[in-house]
Amino acid sequence: MSSSMETMAGLFASKDPLMQAKKRYEALSPFLDEKQRRLYVAAEAMAYGEGGITKISETLGVTSNTITKGIKELKNTEMIEVDRTRKPGGGRKRNVDTDPSLRSDLEKLVDPATRGEPDSPLKWTNKSLRNLSEALKEMGHYTNPNMVRTLLREMGYSLQANRKTKEGSSHQDRDAQFEHINETVKTFQAENQPVISVDTKKKEAIGEFKNNGREWQPQNSPEEVQVYDFVDKEQGKVSPYGVYDMAQNEAWVNVGTDHDTAVFAVESIRGWWTTMGKETYPEATSLLITADGGGSNSCRSRLWKTELQKLADETSLSINVCHFPPGTSKWNKIEHRLFSFITQNWRGKPLVNHETVVSLIANTTTSTGLKVQAQLDRSKYPKGIKVSDQELDQVKLKQNAFQGKWNYAIFPNCGV
Repeated sequence: MSSSMETMAGLFASKDPLMQAKKRYEALSPFLDEKQRRLYVAAEAMAYGEGGITKISETLGVTSNTITKGIKELKNTEMIEVDRTRKPGGGRKRNVDTDPSLRSDLEKLVDPATRGEPDSPLKWTNKSLRNLSEALKEMGHYTNPNMVRTLLREMGYSLQANRKTKEGSSHQDRDAQFEHINETVKTFQAENQPVISVDTKKKEAIGEFKNNGREWQPQNSPEEVQVYDFVDKEQGKVSPYGVYDMAQNEAWVNVGTDHDTAVFAVESIRGWWTTMGKETYPEATSLLITADGGGSNSCRSRLWKTELQKLADETSLSINVCHFPPGTSKWNKIEHRLFSFITQNWRGKPLVNHETVVSLIANTTTSTGLKVQAQLDRSKYPKGIKVSDQELDQVKLKQNAFQGKWNYAIFPNCGV
């Protein structure tokens, strides 16, 4: 007799029928689903005879109700649905279905804790499943770490490895600036004034080039692309500049075909206001922009400020700007509320032409209801435009008492 057979023989050597039943159950249980286990323990109870339900329940750790249900199914086979483990709608209701605020409270806890979003309510240490579960319990919810994991996956969160996000040394007022941004955003939203997060997504080459990610295709029939990613001189690259409305969960993306300049950045904000913002906020008197400290919307750019002055004059809005500190550009909300989902939407799809880019961006959605509009901007935006001291003096700019170079307001000229 082989060693494996001897092991199996020893497994059931006990003469105690309950111990035999327990060993059989332990050996087979990992290979059975819920329905099969229910029917199996019911068969053991029936084979034991009188008192079998109680004895098998105590020995195998299965509730008597489960055994009783299994016996009824064995006696009336029409009750057993061959292709289902339990009846439609059967089983205990999930907590998320009976506790309507569980999901929203978890979102409040985990959203600022995810990498890149430390500005509301400024708890930027990643939380474990156990910590999140305990925090939810303190808020009056019944939950556990496994439940939290399931909910996070349903909400679009996942475990991710470290990613390089720091672009410079940490400033001494870094955390204080996050606090300032947070409070300013809350104030504007409480007054129903528009708050937008802006940035330029990384440039994308247009043509039959490989795009990271995978999509479903017939087996062994991947979409063929160019071997080398040499930029097409005719189609070139595009610079998608995004404007994300935090309160409405809506976005406007201006897909530029020329240089990413301050003029282009403000023109993109102008496009959002004309197309979406003005209708959404008809009573608005102010606009808050949260932006990186560099790039086309740099806090040091004179052209950025003079172009914002033009926009303020056109819209009669006072334009308030809060820049993120150096080294924290990836913590701008637009990165995680818009750009990441655009990247997911076009993964594995070559950006063969401008129309494809605009279409893929405009069709980006999320489970939380993100809506995106996009347009192609073929205008020319020359680089190297200089702004004189005299032109800069015409900007009605007021710096905030705290870090005025990062936080300032530009007011419209009267009578314009």
